[in-house]
Amino acid sequence: MTEPLLGRTALVTGASRGIGAATARALDGAGARVALSARGRDDLLAVAGELRHDPLVLDVDLADAEAARQLGLAALDGLGHVDILVNNAAGAARSATVDIDAGLIDELLALNVRAPLLLIATLIPSMIEQGGASIINLSSISALLGTPRRAAYAASKGAMDAATRSLAIELGPSGIRVNSVAPGVVDTALWARNKAIEGVVETIEGQTPLRRWATPEDVADVIVFLASDASRFVSGETVAVDGGMAHTLDLYGGAV
Repeated sequence: MTEPLLGRTALVTGASRGIGAATARALDGAGARVALSARGRDDLLAVAGELRHDPLVLDVDLADAEAARQLGLAALDGLGHVDILVNNAAGAARSATVDIDAGLIDELLALNVRAPLLLIATLIPSMIEQGGASIINLSSISALLGTPRRAAYAASKGAMDAATRSLAIELGPSGIRVNSVAPGVVDTALWARNKAIEGVVETIEGQTPLRRWATPEDVADVIVFLASDASRFVSGETVAVDGGMAHTLDLYGGAV
């Protein structure tokens, strides 16, 4: 088995479940030593127990204004350097816009925009000193399409897509690549309740050209690609991992 990331280090936020856990496993499988971050230490330890390359567990709540800087410094202390940063931790909300308030908006922006930007800012000096790195921000199909009842969430993810493009220009001369990954509908525990609603599974599959839901591993494999030298000349991009959903309008609902 090839290990294209052997000898490299990675920090994955939100690594205790779903896409984050799958990403930690995939990076480890590709040879990287992974630092896993999330709020739940027990869940992080469970994921870390599956990894082979001396994982590092860092439990932190990135909703705290000081937490991102502390996490970055702890990762540097434990890993020595960070070659790959995956900003996966995020908050989500589905609500009619008339019902949202300042607290909800601030909460989403704090976790989905402030935390990743402050974490990047903390790691930049080390990344420049080591001669390069790959930063991957998790976006969403909501940043690419209009998704009803998700205006605040979509705004936060769209902000990170814009930041990704700006960072790619700013940091490119230092050998630092910055990209985003925008998953579609992913079959994780967060969707379990919605999947139980009659017709939801069929509707999502009908709106996805590949006719299935994404798995966390589908997204994780693209993240590994963006972390590796296989994508060495890719920067400033938002890559949709959605089975074609974001770029397809099927006016006939799949009918022949």
